[in-house]
Amino acid sequence: MAGDISGECVYRRSMNSAGLAPSDPTTPSERRAAEVAESYPPDLPTQPDRRSTIPVDQPLPPVDEALNASAEPGPILASGATADVFALDDSHVLRRYRSGTDACSEVHLLRHVVAHGFPAPAVLAASGPDLVMERLHGPTLLQALAAGEVSLSDAAGILHDLHTRLHAIPAPAGWGPDHAGAWPQVTPGSVVVHLDLHPGNVFLTETHGPALVDWANARSGTPELDVSLTALIIAEVAVDAGGVYSQAARALLAAFLAATDVDPLAELDAAAALRAQDPSLVPGERELVPAAAVLVRDLVEVAAHP
Repeated sequence: MAGDISGECVYRRSMNSAGLAPSDPTTPSERRAAEVAESYPPDLPTQPDRRSTIPVDQPLPPVDEALNASAEPGPILASGATADVFALDDSHVLRRYRSGTDACSEVHLLRHVVAHGFPAPAVLAASGPDLVMERLHGPTLLQALAAGEVSLSDAAGILHDLHTRLHAIPAPAGWGPDHAGAWPQVTPGSVVVHLDLHPGNVFLTETHGPALVDWANARSGTPELDVSLTALIIAEVAVDAGGVYSQAARALLAAFLAATDVDPLAELDAAAALRAQDPSLVPGERELVPAAAVLVRDLVEVAAHP
């Protein structure tokens, strides 16, 4: 399979916490939420659908050599732990991994889900660590929640719908990470899972509706693990002592758990172990994982025995 996907890369935003970003974040989850909220301006104009028409089984064209050679190919839109995103124009961005990592397997999976009609940014060209992608316009679900433009119940419904649509897509035959040590390491499953689906990674667009970004963790796996990780990430904000939005995150978590038809406890322990190993967690976040897992379990058990 590696021969089919050589030279492709993936869009990556290294943002993990869910929640509502306060104006002066002081706790670990709020600092991360603030990073997400500030990464993309919420008032960009919408654009027509410019999704790639290149069949998923055909190689992508390479990124223009001039873009490859340029240290600053355009205004920087976001800078995460591993990559930078540059604006090329209103319709395109260039994603660049600072380490030079070739993310070909990630792009193959992203192209696979787009080919199945899932709302995600199209990959238009790729060369090693550089890739040109469709530029999404609109606020993130995180920004819309912070602005009071989306209710907690509607946000929970959006998260549930994205999970349901994604888990209906079979994992591509023969797909696997570029190298055996690639993180995260999960037990393969029959469907595509995102493993980082939270409000900061959902764009509310007019062209695609709610669209999911940041596919670096995506794998084949089980719906239970994917849903458990979403619940756990939201729960981290809820248990963050002194957090301005801990109550709102708790309400969002309860609404999401009520909306999902997947058992979030089936893979909760595995999700907590995986989350605790996430290399992109900011100082203080890792310590929130055990309490977050307890909260998820408590809310599920309370709902089951009112």
